[in-house]
Amino acid sequence: MCPVCTVSVIAGLGISRFLGIDDLITAIWIGGFILSFSFIFHGWLIKKWPKFKSAYSLYVTILLMYGFALLPLVKTPTILRILEGTFVGSVAFILGVWADKTQRKKFSKIFFPFQKVVFPILTLIIASLISYFAI
Repeated sequence: MCPVCTVSVIAGLGISRFLGIDDLITAIWIGGFILSFSFIFHGWLIKKWPKFKSAYSLYVTILLMYGFALLPLVKTPTILRILEGTFVGSVAFILGVWADKTQRKKFSKIFFPFQKVVFPILTLIIASLISYFAI
C-alpha cells in the first residue's frame, strides 16, 4: 500500500463528515483507512526490524489497528453502524487491492498511472454509493 492511497482515504473521510453524510458511509472510509494504514505500518515495521516479519505479524498489526481505532467508539450509540461500515469498507478495500494485483498479474503491466491507488479508492466509492442508495 502507498501513502497516497492512505491520504486519499483520509480525504474522503474528512469530506464525508464535513458534508454530514451518514455514519455508515463514513465508517466505510474508516475501514479502508484502517486497513491501508495497517499495511503501511506493517511494511515500516519490517523495514525497521526485519526480525518482526513472521507468518502472523501482519494479522497482529491489523488487529491492533482495528482495536486502537474502534475500541474508543464502543460506548457510542452508533457503534453497530460504525462496525458495519468498517467491515464493508475493509472488504471493499481488499477487493480493490485484489483487483489491482490480479490485473497486474494477468496483463503484466499497469493500464494507467496510479492504478494501485485508483482501484481501492474506486471500490470504496462504489461501496459508499451502494450504501447511500440502500439507506
